[in-house]
Amino acid sequence: MFSRRHPYLFFILTFSSVVATAMIVMTFLFVLGTRDADFEFGEKVGIIELKGIITDSKKAIHNLKRFREDNSIKAIVIRIDSPGGAVGPSQEIFREIRKTSKSKKVVASMGSIAASGGYYVAAGTDGIVANPGTITGSIGVIMGFTNYQQLLSKIGLVPIVIKSGKYKDMGSPVRKMKPEEKKILKNFARKIHRQFIRDIVEGRKMDKAKVESLADGRIFTGEESKKLGLVDRIGNFEDAVEWAGRLGGIKGKISTVYARDKKFSLINYIMDSSAKALLNRITDPSLSADYLYAPEKTVNPEPRSNNQ
Repeated sequence: MFSRRHPYLFFILTFSSVVATAMIVMTFLFVLGTRDADFEFGEKVGIIELKGIITDSKKAIHNLKRFREDNSIKAIVIRIDSPGGAVGPSQEIFREIRKTSKSKKVVASMGSIAASGGYYVAAGTDGIVANPGTITGSIGVIMGFTNYQQLLSKIGLVPIVIKSGKYKDMGSPVRKMKPEEKKILKNFARKIHRQFIRDIVEGRKMDKAKVESLADGRIFTGEESKKLGLVDRIGNFEDAVEWAGRLGGIKGKISTVYARDKKFSLINYIMDSSAKALLNRITDPSLSADYLYAPEKTVNPEPRSNNQ
C-alpha cells in the first residue's frame, strides 16, 4: 500500500488535506457569521461611515457615487461620528450628498458627535436621525495658527521672508499679526461662515433668520436639535436604516451593505487616522480654516476657520 511504502509522504498529504479542509470550513463559517449583505441579493440600504476629523473627501465621494450607481441600493445612510474638519472636504461631501439625493434618499445617522463640519455634511441629506445625547450644532468657523516668534528669539534664530505682496505672509508664525491682517482674516472667516449658513438653509429648507440665530458656534444635544429643527428624528442607527429603507421603497426586511476599502492597509490606516490629523493640526504652524468643534479654541467666525 502507498501508506506503508511512503509513510512520511502519506502523512504530509493527509495533514495538508485536513488543514485545507479546515481552512475552507472556517472561511465558510466566517462568511456566514458576518452576514455581510454583499453576499445577499435584493434591495439594500448602503451604509457609509464618516468617522473622525474630516480632512479628505475622496473616500466618501467615491462611496456615494458607487452606491448611487448601484441599482440594488435603494437608499443610503451616512453614519457620522465626527467633530468636523476642513472646510473644503466638508463642502465637497455636502455637494455629493445633494447630488445623490436627487436619485436616491440619503439619511444621516448621528453617533456620539456630529458637530460643525459633521453637521454640515448631515445638512445635505434628506433626513437626520440623532441620539438624545448626540453632540451636534457648533455651526461656526474657527481659524488659528501657532506663533513661534518668542521661541525663535530665545534660541537665536532670525527668520528671513521675501515676499511679493503686502499680505503674502499674513498669518506668519514668526511675527506678530498686524491689526489690518486680523481684520482681513475676520472677514474671510465671516464669508466661510455665511457659506455654512447658506447650505444649511438650502439643505434643511429652514428659515435663514432661524439658522443665523443658531449659528454662533453653540453645541446642542440631539434632543435640543430636534426641537430647533436641526434634526428630524430621535433614534439610533437602526432607526435611521429603517427610515432610509422605507423611504427607498423597500418592503419587508431591510438588508444593509457597508462601503469598504478594497483592501485593508495598516500603514494607510495609521497615515489617515484622526489622531494623525489632529496632531498635524496642533503642530502645523500655518494658518488654517475649518468647520471644527474644538472646545480648547474659541469657536466663532474669527481666524481659525474649521468646520468640525
